[in-house]
Amino acid sequence: MTAPEAESVRARPRPPRPPAWRTQAPVVAVVALGGALGATARYAASLWWPAQPGGFPWATFWTNVVGCAVIGVFMVVITDVWAAHRLVRPFFGTGVLGGFTTFSTYAVDIQKLVDAGHPRTGLAYLAATLLAALTAVWLAVTAARRVLKWRQP
Repeated sequence: MTAPEAESVRARPRPPRPPAWRTQAPVVAVVALGGALGATARYAASLWWPAQPGGFPWATFWTNVVGCAVIGVFMVVITDVWAAHRLVRPFFGTGVLGGFTTFSTYAVDIQKLVDAGHPRTGLAYLAATLLAALTAVWLAVTAARRVLKWRQP
């Protein structure tokens, strides 16, 4: 590039950036929509399988484990296979799966169990959920990658 060409390139004004709200509004909207869908599914699971007072909260446990497994598969698919639209990850990953998995309810369930005089059940639930959720993510990622590798010619 010659000196006059370089000067010309530097002198051109940059196009104005769109306001931040215009780029962030769609992301916030899809996260909210996905979160509403995921939270509704989680709530339906809690109605279908309510926790008994002092009992192990199975609905929340399995919601978190299944949600973590789906997150593992989803992340492999959108990072290794599919060039997804920029709103897919916020909608499904953050919104749907973030609303579906419920680590806040997990913490409340532990507190309720301890307060109700069931500290062993609370501690078992604390450890089992953590171990099962991390294992579910790892197994899902590993399985998804193996399936993808197996399917390649």
